[in-house]
Amino acid sequence: MKINYFFGLLLASLITFSCDEEKKEVEATSEAKEVKKASDFNYNVEQFADIKVLRYQISGWDELTLKEQKLVYYLTQAGLSGRDIIWDQNYRHNLTIRKALEDVYVYYQGDKTSENWEYFETYLKRLWFANGIHHHYSNAKFTPEFSSDYLKEILATTNIKLEGEAFEVIFNDKDSKKVNQAKDTDNVLESAVNFYGPNVTNEDVASFYGKMKSPDPKKPLSYGLNSQLVKENGVLKERTYKSGGLYGSAIDEVIKWLELAEGVAENEAQGKALGLLIEYYKTGDLQTWDDYNVTWTAATEGNVDYINSFIEVYNDPLGYRGSYETIVQIKDFDMSKKMSVVSGNAQWFEDNSPLMEEHKKKNVVGVTYKVVNVAGEAGDSSPSTPIGVNLPNANWIRAAVGSKSVSLGNIIHAYNNAGSSGRLKEFVNDEEELRLEEEFGQVADKLHTALHEVVGHASGQINPGVGETKETLKNYASTLEEGRADLVGLYYLYNPKLQELGLVDDWKSVGMAAYDGYIRNGMMTQLIRLNLGDDVEEAHMRNRQWVAAWVFEKGAKDNVIEKITRDGKTYFNINDYEKLHGLFGQLLRETQRIKSEGDYEAVQALVEGYGVKVDQELHKEILERNEQFTAAPYSGFVNPVIVPKMDDAGEIESFTIEQPATFTEQMLYYKKNYNFLPEMN
Repeated sequence: MKINYFFGLLLASLITFSCDEEKKEVEATSEAKEVKKASDFNYNVEQFADIKVLRYQISGWDELTLKEQKLVYYLTQAGLSGRDIIWDQNYRHNLTIRKALEDVYVYYQGDKTSENWEYFETYLKRLWFANGIHHHYSNAKFTPEFSSDYLKEILATTNIKLEGEAFEVIFNDKDSKKVNQAKDTDNVLESAVNFYGPNVTNEDVASFYGKMKSPDPKKPLSYGLNSQLVKENGVLKERTYKSGGLYGSAIDEVIKWLELAEGVAENEAQGKALGLLIEYYKTGDLQTWDDYNVTWTAATEGNVDYINSFIEVYNDPLGYRGSYETIVQIKDFDMSKKMSVVSGNAQWFEDNSPLMEEHKKKNVVGVTYKVVNVAGEAGDSSPSTPIGVNLPNANWIRAAVGSKSVSLGNIIHAYNNAGSSGRLKEFVNDEEELRLEEEFGQVADKLHTALHEVVGHASGQINPGVGETKETLKNYASTLEEGRADLVGLYYLYNPKLQELGLVDDWKSVGMAAYDGYIRNGMMTQLIRLNLGDDVEEAHMRNRQWVAAWVFEKGAKDNVIEKITRDGKTYFNINDYEKLHGLFGQLLRETQRIKSEGDYEAVQALVEGYGVKVDQELHKEILERNEQFTAAPYSGFVNPVIVPKMDDAGEIESFTIEQPATFTEQMLYYKKNYNFLPEMN
């Protein structure tokens, strides 16, 4: 599960929260704080459309041994080798379109100062950032500002072909949503994401997987995680992602680098996990995937760790199929020690939660939480990255073995050092709210991330006989789980236990800043990510809205949260933090009940009633107030380039770290060096 930055200060310009990754989220945040720069490092690369591109430093690199540096290098190369996979997963014509447009960009010798060329360049950059022709966050297809005639002209001039549906879909209304989560819709049929054949329906998916039974019902296999489901001559069949199967040419490159990584593993447990991951890529066997996750979760020693494979299911409208992603991590020793306090008290948090007794875990096991520094990302984690991740996603492994939670420290640091405070001042209600955010907001964000990932996703249990949430809660499973984990964090953020544990100096102020930020974002500021008239589609945006809107409505009688209009502008002011804390507890209890019992009707009513529809007058106002700010609402990163230096015998003797000067420079470098899939797969 992923965490994306969403909360409180909402870093650099709009971050997202992912857990499974809350993938996927780290978008730049809607409110950014001005933070004193710790160095002269330039975190800002460029800005275009609604995107701001940043860079990060690999903190801790020089403290690694040469062997550990080799491990990091091999793992980053493995990740980048599979980067074409996410493009094809996102949409069936993405690779065809990307390769044609990249060639035009490289070989076109015409006028590159014209308005149309600028429109073309921006469109290509948007595709690069989103890993396809659909927006990375809203899922809506991009609309080019240049005409089809202009594209035909520059294609012809460079003698590059882009024809048929792959050309036409750039300009028409077909496949307009990558992921369509709308109610009363055939979500699979109406989603452009390439996890399913064009004629596969919701009913087909339910029927196909409803017949599958795991060898051990207590350890259900993740059916559908690593395959595409297609219909051939009326018969449903899976195309498995593996060596010799779908995406085999890229997977073979991934395997090559993973085998080198296995040879420099830090310890036996890490080496065993890498061996199982390699076997999984070779066979596609889901039992091997579970064996790998059990081994990987237990392998907690060492200074280097990684995430690699088909993991988060947010891009699948029904929550079966995993998007390809990788994150390579170096331990942040100081921060990990401090944050381990949270994981060390996971059982206390569970025991003292407002959940029904039958929904509480009696033994929360194996929860580890570390702050790490990213050394490289690819696939669904790049350029738009989470700020935290909690894995594995299988509930039975979490219960039996535990999970790993990490916060991406250098990513958060980069966000904090790349922004300004203008949006925050526009949307806070008063000077006290501003003071709390500026003084305590970053601490509140870090703790919410920790509590969400370590305690939230590890908390609670499903009733005996109730299936996995993707089966019981269907298209609402992801947003329910993210909201539930958010609520665990919110419930404990306003609690003196945090000060008792030495995590904060002033628990009440931290909690107040956290509550202010969450309500402000859930009710208002995250709306800057949407076009006027849009419903809320993305799972994490939905969960922030339904959480905030529910407590706002339920607290109306006691005026817990007050909606204020002043000089034509709307603000939300919390009048009673104690009662709001109680409301968060009530909603947490209910969301866990829904998950534990698999109550589809209740989750549908919660999400559709509070999380989907937008107050259009308020939305219009928010967009107008936001027009004064030039910072883009979404952020992501270029990756540092790890360059090996060879000795006379051809062995690696050292490395240098280079920073891309521009986003385009990085993407053309990737075009040249990590281009392992054909246009159609």
